[in-house]
Amino acid sequence: MRRNKRIKSRIFAFKVLSTIVFFALIGRLYFIQIYNSEELKLESLKQRSIEVSLNSNRGPIYDRNLIPLTNREKTKTIVGQRDAIVNNKDLLETIRKNTALSYWELYEVLNSNNKIIQIPLIRDIELPNINNIFVIDKINRYSEDNLLSHVIGYINRAENRGEAGIEKVYDEFLKNTDKESLFIEYDKNRSLILGGSYYVDSSTKPEEPSGVKLTIDYRIQKIVENILDEVNEKGAVVVADMESGEILALASRPSFNQKNIEDYLNRKDMSLYNKAIQVSYPPGSIFKIVVSLAALEENLDFLNRDYYCNGYEKINNVVIKCNNSNGHGKIDLREGFAKSCNSIFIQIGKEIGAKKIIEMAQKLGFGQKMNIGLLEEVEGSLPEGEELLGPAIGNISIGQGKIQATPLQITNMMLIIGNDGVKKDMTIVQGITTKDGRMIKPYNKEEDRRVISKESAKIVQELLKEVINTGTASSIDLDDIGGGAGKTGSAEGILRGEPIIHGWFAGFFPREKPKFAITVLVEEASSGSKSAAPIFERICKEIFSEFY
Repeated sequence: MRRNKRIKSRIFAFKVLSTIVFFALIGRLYFIQIYNSEELKLESLKQRSIEVSLNSNRGPIYDRNLIPLTNREKTKTIVGQRDAIVNNKDLLETIRKNTALSYWELYEVLNSNNKIIQIPLIRDIELPNINNIFVIDKINRYSEDNLLSHVIGYINRAENRGEAGIEKVYDEFLKNTDKESLFIEYDKNRSLILGGSYYVDSSTKPEEPSGVKLTIDYRIQKIVENILDEVNEKGAVVVADMESGEILALASRPSFNQKNIEDYLNRKDMSLYNKAIQVSYPPGSIFKIVVSLAALEENLDFLNRDYYCNGYEKINNVVIKCNNSNGHGKIDLREGFAKSCNSIFIQIGKEIGAKKIIEMAQKLGFGQKMNIGLLEEVEGSLPEGEELLGPAIGNISIGQGKIQATPLQITNMMLIIGNDGVKKDMTIVQGITTKDGRMIKPYNKEEDRRVISKESAKIVQELLKEVINTGTASSIDLDDIGGGAGKTGSAEGILRGEPIIHGWFAGFFPREKPKFAITVLVEEASSGSKSAAPIFERICKEIFSEFY
C-alpha cells in the first residue's frame, strides 16, 4: 500500500515537473520568436549587411520654443559600392559637379580601401539606373551655420561622446536616443551588393529622457551671431531676459566648425573658447558701477557731492590719467559717471576703501561662477590681502589691475540693477526632455534674493541712462525703440606681449521697465564707445524689429 502511494507521488511530481518544463519551453519560444524577434532579426541582418547610419545617434537640443538646434538639417548622400562608382565615368562626373566635398576630399574617398563609400551632395540629383547605388537622406548633428556652437559644444564622433558644452554636460541623456539605419546586404565575400536594403528604426521609448531644452531664443541668437559676423570682431555677447534671468543668446567669436573640430585643436586664435564664460577680462570703466554702488550703499549723499578733476590722480608715486587729459574741472557723480571720469572714482575709492568695493563686487557676483549649466565657466578674479593696499586703490577704482570678469558676470550685474537690486538665478538650461521636447526634469533654479537696496539700484539706473543721453555712449540712438541705458568700458590688456584695449558696453533696454540685459565685449578694440556700443545698438534695434 505504501509502495503504491510512493509510486503515485512520484508520477504526480513527474507530471508537475513536465508541465513546468513544457510551459518554460513555450515561454522561451515566445520570447525568441515573438517578443525578441526584431532584435534577433537585426543581429542576423548585421552579420550579412553593411550598416549606414541615417542620423547622429544623439538626442535633440532645443531652444526655448522647441526649435531644434541640432538634428535639423539633412544631406543627400550617395551610398554604394566604390568600384561601381569609380568605373562609371558618367556617374563620376555627375558626382563631381554636385558633391559637397572638395576635390581632394573626394579623391581620398574614391581611393580609400572601403568597399562601400558615402559621398555627400549639395543638391538632389537624378542618377543613372545603376545597381548597388543608393541616394539617402542623412540627418546632420550640426547645422551648416554652426549656430550656438560654443554652447552646444561638440562630440567625439568615434565614441559618440560629448566633449564640450551641453553635449558634455548632458551626454548621459543625449546618447540614449533613436538610431535609424540602412542595412545593405552583401554576398559572403562582402564584395557585391545583392540588391537588398532594409530600413531599421531602433527607437527609444517616447517617455525616456533623451533631449535638452535651453533658455536660448533661436531668433535672438541668430540676430547676435549675424551682427558679430558682419562687424567681424573678436569677443562675446550675452543677452538675458530681465524678468527671469534666463539667457536668450550667448555668442563668442571667432567661432568654429563643429563638423571638423580637429582643424581647431592646435590653433592659437582661441576659436574653441567660449569667451562669454570661459575667459575673464579687466572690466575697466564698467567696474565704476561697482564703485558707485559701494558708495551709495554707505551713504546716498555721495550723489550730491562735488569733486574736482585735474586730468589725473596721484597716489603716492603712482599717477593715473583721466580719460580727459585736460581734466573735467568741477564734477559730481552724475556727470562723472556719464563721462567716465577716472579722477572722481579714484577719489571716491580712496574715501570708502578697497575692502568695501571688493565686498560689493562679491555681492554682485564677481569672483564666482554663475553656474548657468556649462562646465567651462570660470570665476574671474578679485584682488585680496596686500593687493588691496596702497596705490592699488587707483586701479581698483577704475576696474584695472587684478580685477578680471567674464561677460556673463557683467550681465549678472546688469540684471541685478535692472531688477531694483534683486538677484535672479541665471541659467541657460530649462531642463531635460523626451525626444519630442516634453519636459521631464526642469532645471533647479535658486530663489530670487536682494543683494543691494532698491534706492541704490534706482539711482544707478538713472546714471546708466545718462551715459546714453549725454555721456560716452551718446553717439548711439535708441529713442525709436524706447531708449536704453548702459555703461562703456575701455580696459587695458596684454596680447602676445603687447598692450591692447578691450571695449565693453553693458546695459539694458527699453529705458523704462527693461526687458533685456545685454553685454558686448570686443577684443582689441579702439574703445568701448566706438567698438562695443554700436554693436549693442544694432542688437537692440534688431530685437525690437523682430519682437515688437
